[in-house]
Amino acid sequence: MDALSLLLNRRSLPKLVEPAPAGEVLENIFRAGLRAPDHGGLTPWRFIVSQGEGLTKLADILVAAAKVDNLDDFVIEKASKAPFRAPMVITVVSKVTSDHKVPVIEQHLSAGCAAQAMQMAAVAQGYSGFWRTGSWAYHAVVREALGLEGEDMIVGFLYLGSIGCREAKVHERDLAQYVEYL
Repeated sequence: MDALSLLLNRRSLPKLVEPAPAGEVLENIFRAGLRAPDHGGLTPWRFIVSQGEGLTKLADILVAAAKVDNLDDFVIEKASKAPFRAPMVITVVSKVTSDHKVPVIEQHLSAGCAAQAMQMAAVAQGYSGFWRTGSWAYHAVVREALGLEGEDMIVGFLYLGSIGCREAKVHERDLAQYVEYL
């Protein structure tokens, strides 16, 4: 798949199945993330891989967050199932270097670029992925359980696996609604 086709046909599929990327394919996904734009050469990323028992651990963290907030049983049940929408979840964290000439927002954006590059690398190698954040990404219980400190941020949960549902059509958008020239 050429790079332009990859980018122009990007989409998220809601359900992924085994197999998940492994070996050299997974290493390529991480390498792609490490090539994200990185002003100042800070490498402000950390990737936390959950698969197998790790998915259960991630689900337990989400459930603990829901219980701390006294959320209803429906939300707790949903939290317990969330990580199992794919055989692998990579939590992409912006690991911030505070008091640096590179603003914190640029470090967060760089980690976001890493997540996008990783998703595209998965698709380029025959897998699929979707990127979710949601309230769990910002929850104090989740942050603490995953070792985030200070201005660190979970920029997303990158779900990876093989296509497990019918592929949706890519919807074209009218460029005139989004592009302007000075």
